[in-house]
Amino acid sequence: MATDLTGDLKLVLKDALKLLQALVDVISSQGWLRPALACMELSQMVVQGMWDKDPAMLQVPHTSRDTLARLAACNPPVTSVFGILEMEDEDREAALQVTEAQMSDVATFCNAYPSIDLTFELTDAEGATAVSGEAVGVTVTLQRDVDEEDEEDMASLGKVVSARYPHAKQEAWWLMVGDTNTNSMLTIKRVTVGAASRVKLSFDAPELPGDYKLTLYLCSDSYVGCDQEYDLPLT
Repeated sequence: MATDLTGDLKLVLKDALKLLQALVDVISSQGWLRPALACMELSQMVVQGMWDKDPAMLQVPHTSRDTLARLAACNPPVTSVFGILEMEDEDREAALQVTEAQMSDVATFCNAYPSIDLTFELTDAEGATAVSGEAVGVTVTLQRDVDEEDEEDMASLGKVVSARYPHAKQEAWWLMVGDTNTNSMLTIKRVTVGAASRVKLSFDAPELPGDYKLTLYLCSDSYVGCDQEYDLPLT
């Protein structure tokens, strides 16, 4: 019975991600922002075996809430995946309290956890001013923190590391522009992020004249806590 349930779980998890991606596509076609963000967050939680109330640091293999308490008690406190990498070896060992093999799992996850620098600029508009109803472009540049000369790093680039997801997976991302005030999505594109990527988004400026506080989102489909958002004001 346990074997049957494990097999069913693996099947459900694999199909769940396909369904969630399809849900994002359908919701996006309706221009709904918040439901799309909810589906993206659920995709992350399915891959990492977490819930929205769980601290993002629990993605790290072999950690518990006691582990997080020890990390927070360090000087300085460690509250992020990247903070674990920056610790001194002896401090890391004392806080994590894991075996050598488990420490290797921790290192694999932390090194795979995406660190992406995002910059953007508006095109087809004069500064932050656009004509109502006309196309506005946003050129987004994504730069991943990775050693491009390290063949091992480049070979594993984008491979998702999860202690709870039983299938091989490549990470993917959603780039989108939305208006939180009206719960509307203006444009969306599913992208992969290599060492460096450049993506152009395009959307129609709102019909009604005025000042708009739009938001540019970069959302992962595989990791919790690494999403980014930026103000994108438009007149």
